[in-house]
Amino acid sequence: MDKIIRDAEAGLGDAHEQKMRKVLGVRDLTFMGIAAVIGAGIFSTIGTAAYHGGPGVIFLFLITAITCGFTALCYAEFASRVPVAGSAYTYSYVSFGEVIAWIIGWALILEYAIGNVVVAISWSAYFNNILRNMGIHLPDWLATGYQSAKMTYQAALEAHKPVADAVFLHAPVIGGVKFIINLPGFIIVMLITALAYVGINESRKSANFMVTLKLVVLLFIAVLGFWLIFSTGTTGNWKPFLPEGMGGVMQSVSSVFFAYIGFDAISTTAEECTNPQKDLPKGMMYSLLICTVIYVVTALVITGLVNYKEFEFVADPLAYVFDKINMHKIGFVISISAVVASTSVLLVFQIGQPRIWMSMSRDGLLPPAFGRISPRFKTPGFSTILSGLFVGIVVLVVDDKLMTDLTSIGTLFAFVLVCGGVLYLPRLNKVPGKFSIPYLNGKYIIPVCLLAFMLLSRHRILDALSNLNAESYQEILFLTFLVAAIYITFLTFVRNYSVIPVFGVLFCLYLMIEIPAKSWMVFFIWMGLGLSIYLLYGRRKSKLADRPG
Repeated sequence: MDKIIRDAEAGLGDAHEQKMRKVLGVRDLTFMGIAAVIGAGIFSTIGTAAYHGGPGVIFLFLITAITCGFTALCYAEFASRVPVAGSAYTYSYVSFGEVIAWIIGWALILEYAIGNVVVAISWSAYFNNILRNMGIHLPDWLATGYQSAKMTYQAALEAHKPVADAVFLHAPVIGGVKFIINLPGFIIVMLITALAYVGINESRKSANFMVTLKLVVLLFIAVLGFWLIFSTGTTGNWKPFLPEGMGGVMQSVSSVFFAYIGFDAISTTAEECTNPQKDLPKGMMYSLLICTVIYVVTALVITGLVNYKEFEFVADPLAYVFDKINMHKIGFVISISAVVASTSVLLVFQIGQPRIWMSMSRDGLLPPAFGRISPRFKTPGFSTILSGLFVGIVVLVVDDKLMTDLTSIGTLFAFVLVCGGVLYLPRLNKVPGKFSIPYLNGKYIIPVCLLAFMLLSRHRILDALSNLNAESYQEILFLTFLVAAIYITFLTFVRNYSVIPVFGVLFCLYLMIEIPAKSWMVFFIWMGLGLSIYLLYGRRKSKLADRPG
């Protein structure tokens, strides 16, 4: 850790003698956090979550916010000690070493690159709706991914539904293959990549503008929505508040958590902050608090205006709600806002991913080209271009459903290691002007909380244990979490670990096991591929490889 900080302060090694521009303050970081979090989640996946959880889905937003809050405090602790780019990758590097750092860097590709694929697909859907409202009609085979079109066609056949209008049937054929691409999604990724390449200052100004615009629109929706709910007497839509209990609420963990991913992206900009040790922690916490309030208020508005049962298969819930109550012009404005919101998310993610690759390259785990800073624009040029091409090409053809789950797993995995890494940091005396997590001994608090959790989950635990041989993968994951929680609690009791990072680890692990098991299979394959690359290249080229001892 000391060496990383010395190199960063001297402008050596970690910056390749090319210092990055320090232009970001607390307001910029807060706006970047809001830009990353208020996007596809609030304009898209919030509908799926409301369908399963009813108005009570606000509890899932609060649970997720608390989980991210514990994690944000741990990120803030690292950011105050290691003010260099790299986010969870760098933090894992100084805590656990090179192998775990590589694993987390590889997992972060799921958060930033694959997450951006989902956002770009959502952006394309809203943008296409705007074009239709303006009388412009793109051919369906130019606005849909090949995989999505094929899966929709096959699902219709299996359900014996009409397929005469299926995109997959009417698309042109080139070289014996159906030509179906998501062209708007590809174009926006390329434009955002160009903006991220030009410079952090230009990206900052663009993000701030887009965040201001969507905050104004969301405030208008909240005020108008609550006025309509109480003036027209539709408060009955909030009953029952928990139609399927907390089980129904927890079904949407992946959708809701996907809405929150990216608040940590601002930690990748540490080297472009004017005062990272002070400003990064504030930016994270402010953005997380503001976003949670926005999500809770918006969930109450849409479930108050329209019954939660109507949100099945609704991809644009906010626009749908106002169209449903015959306010079509507002629905159109919301569609425009969704495009702006998704654009800001794309921008922040396209800023974050190249900086993680840059940090990995500095440590020798990726080729030197990934770490080169553009002499003119002071950004990681090669990494930015490659990241854009990777996301753009995938957007052309892929379906977004599995991508959402994979992104959530990768993010939660990173969060677990960041929170766990704090437990390994040496305790320091508080320094004025630098953030430090308050120490609260978890020796007795964590065991009491675990016992309370087991008491509340006793029926699920007994059912899982009594039917172990015939149990589903989901319940096996739950039992695995329980074993891990007991072990972590034992370590906390013996070693007097602090409550906040331990809660961060446990909350993130629990949300992970609620994600469908099929997504875990793909996640393990992804991790296996990453480890293979590390063994073939990173392990031999690492800067630690030739270091004695």
